[in-house]
Amino acid sequence: MISPVNDNLSISRQCALLSISRSNYYYSPKGESDFDLALMQEIDKQIMDTPFYGSRQMMRHLLRLGYKVGRRHVRTLMRKMGIEAIYQKPKTTKPEQKHKKYPYLLKGLEITKPNQVWCADITYIRIKRGFMYMVAVMDWYSKKVLSWRLSNTMNVDFCIDAVEEAIQNFGKPEIFNTDQGSQFTSEKFTSVLKDNDIRISMDGKGRWMDNVFIERLWRSLKYECVFLNAFESGIQARRDIGRWINFYNSERPHSTFHGATPDEIYGQNSLQFNRWKNSGKKNITENNVDIDNKKCDVLPQYEHAHIEVTKKVA
Repeated sequence: MISPVNDNLSISRQCALLSISRSNYYYSPKGESDFDLALMQEIDKQIMDTPFYGSRQMMRHLLRLGYKVGRRHVRTLMRKMGIEAIYQKPKTTKPEQKHKKYPYLLKGLEITKPNQVWCADITYIRIKRGFMYMVAVMDWYSKKVLSWRLSNTMNVDFCIDAVEEAIQNFGKPEIFNTDQGSQFTSEKFTSVLKDNDIRISMDGKGRWMDNVFIERLWRSLKYECVFLNAFESGIQARRDIGRWINFYNSERPHSTFHGATPDEIYGQNSLQFNRWKNSGKKNITENNVDIDNKKCDVLPQYEHAHIEVTKKVA
């Protein structure tokens, strides 16, 4: 918007016309420090194993690892990463007043086919000198990732792009389930669902089990891809995560489905699917959650980079 080579208007005058200060024009954002990036990586790893850790317990964990850090700094980093513990929130916590909250529609519902219920969630992805946010849209029945996006901000646009791509490529679900994050409760996001006659469902407070399937996706993605690679840039993150998502959908055996892949379950056209279907376990309800965290033996071939971080005193 501001041209540094304008012969008629100086930079000061252009800033004044746009009602911004010259300091804002010249400001160049700095990346996170090496110390903060190391802390964020440790927080990200630990939250996968102990999602109930708040800032106090996370601080104690980091102190045991040798980092000298206070709770306030840990809390700031966790908020920046979009991470919070999964315990019940105090009743004094108030949701965003201007965003409508929708009821939870999955209680007692038998999910028996693809495109009956989709869900979406956002997680944090570490890259060198910073981090990005990732949103994924998943089919609840088959666990297939239908679309995903990376963004360096937490605005709603990248979430909308992911949903619109999923609808364009796979049709539309009967119900779309999310948490009560501000991106998913915004009018801009919910209007996309309502315009497509999709029923909106939102998790209740403290009900971390409601979106457990996509939380398990994040765990697998981070242990099998993100933690094994030192992403130099967003471009590399998109490339390697894209390869892993393709592997997850089409090649990675799923223990819940007797070794079938999400693609096969979504298409319902494999021997493994028929065996799973005939086992009498084809219906999925909120009370029938597979918590087996076994890893598959086959992993995609990545060029791994060992991450070495020197612990520093804050």
